[in-house]
Formats: sequence, C-alpha cells, structure tokens
Amino acid sequence: MQIANNSVVAMDYTLTDQEGQVIDTSDGREPLVYLHGHNNIIPGLEKALTGQEAGAEMDVVVQPAEGYGEYREELVQAVPRDAFAGVDKVEPGMSFRAESNAGPMNVIVREVSDDSVTVDGNHALAGQVLNFKVAIRSVREATDEEISEGRAAA
Repeated sequence: MQIANNSVVAMDYTLTDQEGQVIDTSDGREPLVYLHGHNNIIPGLEKALTGQEAGAEMDVVVQPAEGYGEYREELVQAVPRDAFAGVDKVEPGMSFRAESNAGPMNVIVREVSDDSVTVDGNHALAGQVLNFKVAIRSVREATDEEISEGRAAA
C-alpha cells in the first residue's frame, strides 16, 4: 500500500542539522506513527513520503519554508521583567507559554537583564534546513475513528 491521505504510517527516522548533528531520532525507541494528510508532521517530510511503501528508505532534505518556517526577527522582543512576576528565577533557555496578539504561543528566554527579558517566539528549528533519514516500517488504511480524530491510534 502506498502512503496517501488517511493512511497510518510507522517509520524510523533520524533528523540532523546541516552540520550532521542529530536533533532527534527514533533509534532505540518505537517507530513514529502518524496519520498522513492531517498535518501531523512537517509539510516537506509529508510531501516526500507520499507515494512511498513499507520498506522504503530515503533521505529527505526539508527547507525552512516546508519545515518550521523561516526565522522571524519580529518574534524576538524584550518584555518588562515584571511580566515574569511570580517566577523566582528567569534564565536563558527557559520556555514559557505567553499570550500574544495572535493567541497563546511558546517563547524561549534568550537574554535577561535587570529591567527586561528578551524572548523568542520562533520554533527552535525555525530557519533551519532539516535532513531526515527515514525507513518506512508499515503503511495501513486509517480507521474511521482515526480519521475523525485526525491522528493515529496509539
């Protein structure tokens, strides 16, 4: 069976950056299982997997626009330190859920000063070219329940 919309795919993968550093992998874990065609994985990888079958192994390069997006400077901003009232210690690398004009979003603290905290609303992989090594383990038709829920059953 070929991978198409409403199929459940199980795959092993390793994701590396442009320098070959491993960002994420299923190695040593269960394969990633997802429902194809329901935005459960990044668009560039989903496109590349369409039409593949169980047993296929491939290398996929995903550009930022079809991954986690381009890095957007406007998502980096300094906010008053008192926006973190109630948080004992704010340090670079910490992640918070913040309210924005576009609704809730995750931000990462980049810098901390006495008066302000610089936060970054970009995804950690925004602006990066992503390199996937993928091995398709199985492909099956999704159940009606999986399709209605928009995700593969665990």
